[in-house]
Amino acid sequence: MNFWALSGLVNGLFSSIFGLLIFLKSPRNISHKLWLLFSFTVAVWSYSYFFWQISSLRIHALLWCRILTAAAIFIPVTLLHFLLVWLGLFQKKKKIIYFCYGVNSIAFVLSFTSLFIKNVSPILSFKYWPQAGIAYLPFLVFWGWLVLYCWYIMFREIKTASPQKRTQIKYILLGAIIGFSGGSTNYPLWYGIKIFPYGNILVSIYIGLMSYAILRYRLMDIKVVITRTGVFIAVYTLLLGIPFAIAVSLRSWLIGTFGTGWWMAPLVLMGIFATIAPFIYIYLSRRAEERILKEQRRYQDTLRQASVGMTRIRDMQKLLKLIVHIVTRAVQLDYAGIYLLDRENSYYKLVALRGKGPARMLSYVKVDDPLVKCLLEEKEPLVSEEIGRRPQQNKPAVELEKLNEQLTLLSACVVIPSFVENNLLGFLVLGDKRSGAIYSQDDLNVFTVLANQAALAIDNARFFEDAKELQEQISQAEKMATIGTMADGLSHQINNRFYALSLIAGDTLDTVKLTDTTSYTSEQRELLNQIKYALERIQSNVVSGGEIVKGMLKYTRKGEEGFSAVALDKIIDSTLEMVQYKIKLSELDIIRDYPRDTPAINGNLTQLQEVFFNLIDNAYDAMVERRETLKEPGYRGKIRIYTESSGNGYLKINVEDNGIGAKHEDFRKMFTPFFTTKVSSKKGTGLGLYVIKKIITSNHYGKISFESTYKQGTKFILELPLAAIREETVQ
Repeated sequence: MNFWALSGLVNGLFSSIFGLLIFLKSPRNISHKLWLLFSFTVAVWSYSYFFWQISSLRIHALLWCRILTAAAIFIPVTLLHFLLVWLGLFQKKKKIIYFCYGVNSIAFVLSFTSLFIKNVSPILSFKYWPQAGIAYLPFLVFWGWLVLYCWYIMFREIKTASPQKRTQIKYILLGAIIGFSGGSTNYPLWYGIKIFPYGNILVSIYIGLMSYAILRYRLMDIKVVITRTGVFIAVYTLLLGIPFAIAVSLRSWLIGTFGTGWWMAPLVLMGIFATIAPFIYIYLSRRAEERILKEQRRYQDTLRQASVGMTRIRDMQKLLKLIVHIVTRAVQLDYAGIYLLDRENSYYKLVALRGKGPARMLSYVKVDDPLVKCLLEEKEPLVSEEIGRRPQQNKPAVELEKLNEQLTLLSACVVIPSFVENNLLGFLVLGDKRSGAIYSQDDLNVFTVLANQAALAIDNARFFEDAKELQEQISQAEKMATIGTMADGLSHQINNRFYALSLIAGDTLDTVKLTDTTSYTSEQRELLNQIKYALERIQSNVVSGGEIVKGMLKYTRKGEEGFSAVALDKIIDSTLEMVQYKIKLSELDIIRDYPRDTPAINGNLTQLQEVFFNLIDNAYDAMVERRETLKEPGYRGKIRIYTESSGNGYLKINVEDNGIGAKHEDFRKMFTPFFTTKVSSKKGTGLGLYVIKKIITSNHYGKISFESTYKQGTKFILELPLAAIREETVQ
């Protein structure tokens, strides 16, 4: 087997393997089917070349040459068909395709006649080489025009394509130039021009580069590919060519020196050079890449350093702004944005943006949107150019369409997910590079590290924010508890002041009453009456103030009197006595919808008063929020308290309001310490429902649950033991 036969065999194997590989990755993809057709024509041409070169009979060589020519006729037209479909131009150019297939069909018939190949005859070192017939030259001109037209289409599309697509086109164009240029070295001999077709082996590079461009979506810089190829050819041509040159030019001297074994010297030298060639190639290509990718390496190092230092930042807003600032500035992006999972885990909100983003930038992305699902499933960077073209993707067409729509609204070139363990904390949306370059695999690796470090930093910052907020709530709760412990002393001091005011007002009032006013003028009598009225009001308010202090003292005491039979009416009455000083009872209706003979509860009056105080207070705030938020005409707050028999010795008490209600995502946190849904943090510490649950479940061995519909209202269900049942349990 000679070099020419080997080149045909290698070309055929490459064409067959790559064609099938791409087709099997996505058998339903029309572009992949056309690529298989193109690869098949190249493979038939290549295998025919191989059999032609090893043919020992002229008739066999002539037959394989004609089969080879018949296959070559369809190589450029199948490439053109593939390109038009792949680039989305088929509908505009389909008439050209039909015309080309028609012309090539005529040429295919003629290729098996003497009009294309007259005969085969010896030339140079070839035993059989075809001689061109009269119709071969017109076909060759048409064939050349088709090749140039394919190149023209790719050159034109490079200008308007996206960075990722542009790089793929560059690979295919480079492969086409190499392959067709190499294959064309066969044609001079057809017309007696004695040039060896050394470029024939380049068809393998042609197929390899084009297949790589279709198969791989995260491509390396085209300059790197060209540099590596150039270095490879230069190194191996030089090192392996030296022994060959020595063998040719110094053959006589080698025979005189080494005798019949003269060929061993250049062979050994070739073996030595073949051993060291890979090391030289790696060294030279690495140095060349360092120069070419200098800028890329620089910003990648910047991002790595930033990812290490960001975990020290505790301020959330400062951290988020820093991330988008570093990314856009270092990589020179159009824009970068961060979407972060909100506290209720219901959507991802845009929390930081830098650069010129899209005009209709999405302010949030729902957790069940296709983009989030895709990130959770794949757990790796999402390149917009890959959507719908990745063979492993078996998503419904509707879902892919929605995913594409979201990425278009975001103007996202790449989306980098940020995971903490298996939880998607957020994602980084990146626009195009201003240079027009693509995102390489190295870029995506660096961005992944950055995103995951950012996730840890954000989680850390959130922890410190939560800890700070929790500390403030604890401090506030401690202040309230301190006031509670001071209640006895404060009430004593306040009552002393009230007593003093009462004595002063009483003595003064007695003096006024005993004063003889017969000699007073009408103006003086009127003034004295006003003083008398003012003193009476002071006395009245002193009494009211004393009652308030008495109620506060009763509310803040621990209820050390123990458990006893308590009527529900008594609990509600004492609660309303106290709650009227915090809320405006005139703004709502409290409906007691239970029988007067409702069985008594065995409980602690003070603790149960605290339970109902909190429930009514919370209901009032919810009703105020509904009134201010929904602005419903004729709306009035209403609290309905009604009872049911649970049938197991417990009384079920329902406290139902028509306030704003709770969101479904807040249900699991309702009884969590320091959690509050009140609009202002000044209104509550988030301890009310937690304390209620402890009083009901731990102290009274009862149960508490709730039902709520957002924008409609909430109902709390309390189950408390009846007096007889609790007494039996205690005994």
